[in-house]
Amino acid sequence: MTRRIVLAVLALIAAVLGSVALPLGILTAGQDQRAFTDETVATTTTLANVAEERLDDGTGERALHRLVGRLAGEDMKVSVYDRTGRKIAGTTPPPAVPPARLATARRATAPAVYPLDDAVQVVAPVRNDDDTANVGTVALIRPSAQVDHQVAVLWGLIALVSTAGLLTAALVAIGLARWVSSPLGHLEDAAQLLGDGDLRTRAPADTGPSEVRRLAHNFNLMAARLEALVHSHQATMADVSHQLRTPLAALRLRLELLGQDSDDFVAAEVAGAQEEIRRLSRLVNGLLAVARAENLTTAPVLVAVDAVIGNRVAAWRPAADEQGIALSTGALEHVHARLGDGQLEQVLDNLLANALDALEPGGSITLSARLAGDRVLIAVADNGPGMSDEQKRTAFRRFATNSPDGTGLGLAIVDRLAVSSGGSAALSDTPGGGLTVTIELPAARPDRGSRRGASASRAGGQGRPGPGQPPDPPTIT
Repeated sequence: MTRRIVLAVLALIAAVLGSVALPLGILTAGQDQRAFTDETVATTTTLANVAEERLDDGTGERALHRLVGRLAGEDMKVSVYDRTGRKIAGTTPPPAVPPARLATARRATAPAVYPLDDAVQVVAPVRNDDDTANVGTVALIRPSAQVDHQVAVLWGLIALVSTAGLLTAALVAIGLARWVSSPLGHLEDAAQLLGDGDLRTRAPADTGPSEVRRLAHNFNLMAARLEALVHSHQATMADVSHQLRTPLAALRLRLELLGQDSDDFVAAEVAGAQEEIRRLSRLVNGLLAVARAENLTTAPVLVAVDAVIGNRVAAWRPAADEQGIALSTGALEHVHARLGDGQLEQVLDNLLANALDALEPGGSITLSARLAGDRVLIAVADNGPGMSDEQKRTAFRRFATNSPDGTGLGLAIVDRLAVSSGGSAALSDTPGGGLTVTIELPAARPDRGSRRGASASRAGGQGRPGPGQPPDPPTIT
């Protein structure tokens, strides 16, 4: 913005100076040139009048020589000719006058002006007292160095004033642009931090134009209300989690005690009730996970995607081997993505849990990652039964599941986590059969992440399950 404002102001000032200074310089220079020519013509006319006394009356010879000497002292070249073209007076060396100009002057009644490279030549007839005939001719060459110097000084002053005006305008424009753009830059930084999850960020509201200050003030109000809303929602989730999990745990314990002293029929019913309670617990956990993903405020960090994939594959391989499923990595480029700390682990855990639940023994799961422009593409492909087109359209909705024991929240969590990080999730068919889930995330270079103060997420994440210990409980669709 600063550069655009400065360029716009400079263009405006340059246009004003061009429309005023240039015409003024041209007009003044033209007037100096005309004044110089008129003065030269007047001097030549005076010379012709003095020469007339010598040529027509035979007197004034001394006056003519004095005038010629004075003009010679002013670096002028003068020649006086009689009616036959014979030179009777003048400077040494005499001015070079083409014969054609002398012949024209003998027939003329007024002086003729001939511009030269660095001088002006005037050839004038000498008229008699009655102004009825020419009695001779005078020629005068006057150097134009003085007027050329005046014009050069004039243009130099115009250039100096214009340059000073442009520099002053540039300084004023820079100050104005910084006055306007600096608070806007702070507001942009605050908006970026707020979008990255720092709900405590605020923008300075005491600098810049009144419109920008009002904008910053309204932004701060919005940020404060958003912070209060998110904190309230997080507190509500914590309360709901506590209020639901505690009675469910107590109910499960009572049913276990009841089943110990019951006959086979009652024990079977109690076991069924306990299974429903476990399913309800998984559903509560899944709903809370979806709510956390939809209201995520974690600041994004730099994540080494290949390292996280390698860690999660190692953690899930024992569970896959136990089911007779091959879990491996395909093409893994060394790429980094920007997302919340631990989010990629949650995404991969849910996808691997879903894939293991859908596959039969002998199946395979392959994870890969690559860079596509400014995006990172992570693919989890299996060779299971896959999904129909209708199932793919609804897979990311809550409670959309084909498994009687599933909650239908795993892919919903994956989609919410990807979207909250500025990415997306998509489903496609695996070549040869099966389902491929592609996660698209914003890519980041390591130097950019370090400038933004983001630390790389450790592969596996602190507090993540160790090898052979999938997340508890895994969300299965």
